[in-house]
Amino acid sequence: MGTFDAFPFDDCADERKRAPRNRTLTANASELRELRARLLTPDTVGHENFVGRTIFGDCFATFGKLPAHVVDLLILDPPYNLTKKFGSKTYSRVSVNQYTGWLRQLFRAVQPLLKPTASIYICGDWLSSASIFTAASEYFEVRNRVTWEREKGRGALTNWKNASEDVWFCTMSDQYTFNVEAVKVRRRVIAPYRHPDGGPKDWRDTENGNFRDTHPSNLWTDITVPFWSMPENTDHPTQKSEKFAAKLILASSRPGDLVFDPFLGSGTSSVVAKKLDRKFCGIELDEGYALLAEKRLLLAETDSTIQGYQDKVFWERNSLSVMNGSKSEAPFLPFKKPS
Repeated sequence: MGTFDAFPFDDCADERKRAPRNRTLTANASELRELRARLLTPDTVGHENFVGRTIFGDCFATFGKLPAHVVDLLILDPPYNLTKKFGSKTYSRVSVNQYTGWLRQLFRAVQPLLKPTASIYICGDWLSSASIFTAASEYFEVRNRVTWEREKGRGALTNWKNASEDVWFCTMSDQYTFNVEAVKVRRRVIAPYRHPDGGPKDWRDTENGNFRDTHPSNLWTDITVPFWSMPENTDHPTQKSEKFAAKLILASSRPGDLVFDPFLGSGTSSVVAKKLDRKFCGIELDEGYALLAEKRLLLAETDSTIQGYQDKVFWERNSLSVMNGSKSEAPFLPFKKPS
């Protein structure tokens, strides 16, 4: 599947002219030299040294170097079956059958690394849905498909605007982790019902409005795609947000579990796993993005915040105000006790 090469990285990304408030993360030449020393390659991977590391190389060349049955949570964000131009390269869509066959190869190769209790999340779009379900059903227990709103993108004149993506939730067996209390969403209450005594019913009153902590559904409208004013943003063209990864990791792993992402991109899965006290390992085919992942991992040692996740709850989009341009967001005042 040679059409699915990574988008090329520009070593001079830090020298581009950017808007004054642009916070896109880059690395200069001296940083790149230091970060390269932190990378593993498939040839240097061993059964003991892969945890907490980024592997620069092809995932299919690496799977056989890793020990069996070590992964608690697998996050797969493989190339989508799209025709797109990234920089000087153009990628062509293949037939549904060809893409399904490639996914079969991927699932077959990575399955031996998973624990019997492991969970799997597979990212895709509407076109790849049929392929993902067909191939995943042959190797895993398919439990749900989450659809999340991308909330930005170009309009379409002859079709519906493509404003959503999917992530398929699978497991290896009927024994798996799902921490529903860890992924509740705090939403504004539009119709605040009250008990007969006048107290709030299933919601809480704050000085900034009325809110309810709700169980997560398979429709997510609270995800923000990283953009230029967010400190987690990089020049990776299909970067997922840290908030997105945090939902998967908190729901389907425990502290100390191993999170594995063989299409790491600029490092979001590993960075969030580190912030949430999980073990991690990621593989990335493009060296530039692997180096950005390493830089983000270094930054995570002193900054464990995740935009949109605070007080152990996920807040709906734009319900927290950004404070002084930092990654931390201003919390709402403490909940009042019901009268």
